Amino acid sequence: MMLADDHAAHALSCYGSTLNTTPHLDRIATEGMRFDNCFCTNSICTPSRATILTGTYSHVNGVTTLATFFDARQETFASLLGDAGYRTAVIGKWHLGHGGIHDPLGFDHWEVLPDQGAYNDPELLSAQGSRVVEGYTTTVLTDLALDWLDHTDPDRPFLLLLHHKAPHRPWVPDTAHATLFDDVDLPLPPTFDDDYRNRARAARQARMRIDRDLNLEDLKAAPPRGLSAAEAKRWRYQRYMRDYLRCVASIDDNTGRVLDWLDATGSADDTVVIYSSDQGFFLGDHGWYDKRFMYEESLRMPLLVRWPGIIAPGSSNDDLALNADIAPTLLEAAGGAPTPRMQGHSLLPLLTGERPGDWRTSLYYRYWMHLDPSHRVEAHAGVRTHDRKLVYYYGDGCDQPGSSDETLPPEWELFDLDTDPYELRSVHDDPAYADDATRLRDELRRLIEVFGDDLHVPSDP
Repeated sequence: MMLADDHAAHALSCYGSTLNTTPHLDRIATEGMRFDNCFCTNSICTPSRATILTGTYSHVNGVTTLATFFDARQETFASLLGDAGYRTAVIGKWHLGHGGIHDPLGFDHWEVLPDQGAYNDPELLSAQGSRVVEGYTTTVLTDLALDWLDHTDPDRPFLLLLHHKAPHRPWVPDTAHATLFDDVDLPLPPTFDDDYRNRARAARQARMRIDRDLNLEDLKAAPPRGLSAAEAKRWRYQRYMRDYLRCVASIDDNTGRVLDWLDATGSADDTVVIYSSDQGFFLGDHGWYDKRFMYEESLRMPLLVRWPGIIAPGSSNDDLALNADIAPTLLEAAGGAPTPRMQGHSLLPLLTGERPGDWRTSLYYRYWMHLDPSHRVEAHAGVRTHDRKLVYYYGDGCDQPGSSDETLPPEWELFDLDTDPYELRSVHDDPAYADDATRLRDELRRLIEVFGDDLHVPSDP
């Protein structure tokens, strides 16, 4: 399983990107399945990674914000597969805390970046201590992953988690791709000049605007003098997106190396290959970078799965899938079963072309880092169905680490995803959508109860 950090689905050509091509990642989709409606349950790095490992929501695994670290003594799909005889390794970004119970327990081998890690000459932590490895991090991590595969017992099944730092901020490309897109004027997203009207106050106050909040480290140079405000915004977008996409290109190339290794060793036919990201990302959409919000570009994750002989090549699926589904899926794929603690569902039936009659028709989301100083996104929870989305900004941080104690009046958003796919106009207060608003508030409360969260949602807004 290869996991990127902040790789938006709309920056892969197999998802229809108008910005870049990703031939090696596309190969996983061409030879396997592309999930078109996979979403995260909390769009921020550390919590999403805990959910992926455990198959549980943030309030269950205890990792709600960037400041709440992971107790690695709890069961994960990796520890359970290890108990079943698998060789297990995690190489790359961990970002769940370090030291004692926060280290990657339950893995036979681990070598991980401290916190966010560096793009060049990364320091790597392991059970033996730390070391610095020269080179570009995406390539270094792939080198280490392939080396581990070369030196493990070929008679035992393996689980390898290759977790890239890229394309996380501040988007530093390698030398091989340093001039990629230099002569390309990247197209602007349709919502690039969003004015944040017709929505809750949260969109207006967030600090992730391309025209205002990208810094010199992000841009690598100051904007030229004499540009108008509109020209400067577009200049910043081109700088940001070119570097972001250059980082993605390195991931794509190194994914090709992994697929080539599987081919060369005769392992491809009996190895499940997964590619995903811990959440989505704004690529100038709504004039933003970053994630956190329940808006589509942040909520949606890429998920590609190749399993020769099981998954029909070139297939796709549009059922609602979650990052919480990955753990139970891998357990069932290995011949086991999800544990009672896991709150996600195995995707195995969907992978084989069968949709269970009781498959989810709605999903629950909660972002906990209320008005953190860096991005000022309000804490919120919500429910998404295939055609509607309800978001509840509940106005306080509920004493969560990394959250502000500032309290704001609650606000609501409701989007008709059929008529407003870019989520530009909340219809929560539109009388024509009153029944939808009531139905989705009821569904939100139902999901909170089902998953055991403690958030209070009023029946009457």
